[in-house]
Amino acid sequence: MSEKKTNKPGHMAGLLVQLKKIFGLNIATIAFGVLLIYMVFTAVLLITSTHIESYQVTTGPLSRNETYTGLSIREESVFKAESSGYVNYYAREGSKINAGGAVYGLNSGKTSETSAALSSEDLAKIRSSMLSFSKSFSGSKFNNTYSFKNQLEGSILQYEGISTDGNASSQVVSIGGQNVCKAQEDGIILYSMDGYENKTVDTLTAEDFDQTSYHETDLKTDAQIQTGDNIYTNITSELWSLIIPLSDKQAAKLQGRTTIRVKFLKDGMTQSGDFSIVKIDGAKYGKIDFSRGLIRYASERFLDIELVTNTVTGLKIPLSATTYRDFYVISSEYSTTDANGVIGFNKVSKDSDGNTVKTFIKAGIYGKLVTGYDSSGKKEICDYYVDKSAFKEGDALVKNNSNQRFIVSETISLEGVYCINQGYPVFRWVEILDQNEEYAIISSSTSYGLSRYDRIARDSSQVKE
Repeated sequence: MSEKKTNKPGHMAGLLVQLKKIFGLNIATIAFGVLLIYMVFTAVLLITSTHIESYQVTTGPLSRNETYTGLSIREESVFKAESSGYVNYYAREGSKINAGGAVYGLNSGKTSETSAALSSEDLAKIRSSMLSFSKSFSGSKFNNTYSFKNQLEGSILQYEGISTDGNASSQVVSIGGQNVCKAQEDGIILYSMDGYENKTVDTLTAEDFDQTSYHETDLKTDAQIQTGDNIYTNITSELWSLIIPLSDKQAAKLQGRTTIRVKFLKDGMTQSGDFSIVKIDGAKYGKIDFSRGLIRYASERFLDIELVTNTVTGLKIPLSATTYRDFYVISSEYSTTDANGVIGFNKVSKDSDGNTVKTFIKAGIYGKLVTGYDSSGKKEICDYYVDKSAFKEGDALVKNNSNQRFIVSETISLEGVYCINQGYPVFRWVEILDQNEEYAIISSSTSYGLSRYDRIARDSSQVKE
């Protein structure tokens, strides 16, 4: 039998060649390995680290104002037809009319013809009225055209002399074969009724606020009417009231108010009124009295409103974002600036040889409070709130060009949040104006404070500086 011989040095050389092929130590392999290790390390950090949720600072009220549905009470009367016939309406619904102005006319037939010579002044007024309507015309409200036509016809009758002729004292005059009825008082004309015309605050009941049973009757008609039929409503006073139902909690919140600002949700208009709390059938209601603005809402019995009670404005932040930090209080009289304009303080100390050394310390300032002015009355003197890490209690500061010294000792605790605009937390002082259980309204003019759209840590307890 023959023995198999192996060349050990040759065998080892072949093995090294194979390993080199597999683990070739070129620059690309090294770079890939380093990148892989970094990615694994970063992934582990992301998984195990605490994630800080951010919040973007906004402006707005602390909470939404409460909305209510109010019942409108005003001085108004329903008028009846003086005779029978077909109606021509001359007063524009929802518009003001003067005493003696034409409201409607009654004819024996459906149409009537009249002729009159108007003065150039009257014609100019009619042209002006037509031009004004033309400029404000909207195709989406085409029905207003018919109301304007009626109003224009009433104006022509007015210029023709229905309130200045020999029958001026009469409420009904005959012109062109029709009986024209004139308004007895100044007011706002409506061609509808709902049964609330004679209601007062003292005669209201809880059932009157039930909108499901509310019914409004349209008095406009092209059919023949009879003497004594209801034909129009005249609101004769600008004084009116809105009555709103209140819960015990709402009544307690509004107790003691004598005036209140109201936003009408129909058109977004606001106005102030006198406020009081009344009782109707044992329940509490808010009574808001107005002396103007009725013409905008004359056709509405129920109005959706918002009571503007949250008047504090500023920046809105969550209360969970707030925390406290202590700072040294140092007068600005001892501050100075370096060549780059950075504010700092000159600290004096002794070196190893016992010599006095003055060192400029750039200190982080997190707030200030104006305490007065210098002798010229122009430059502010204030207390700076300085980062405690910059000094130790007992450190001595010296004024520029003076030997007057200030010993660091007084501290103040400031409420603030952590701003994370740059990816790392920076404490910012906040001054709370108002707050509820979740949010606070802070001043937008705090020195070294927050601005709108800043991003802050929603939960300050998760932040480690």
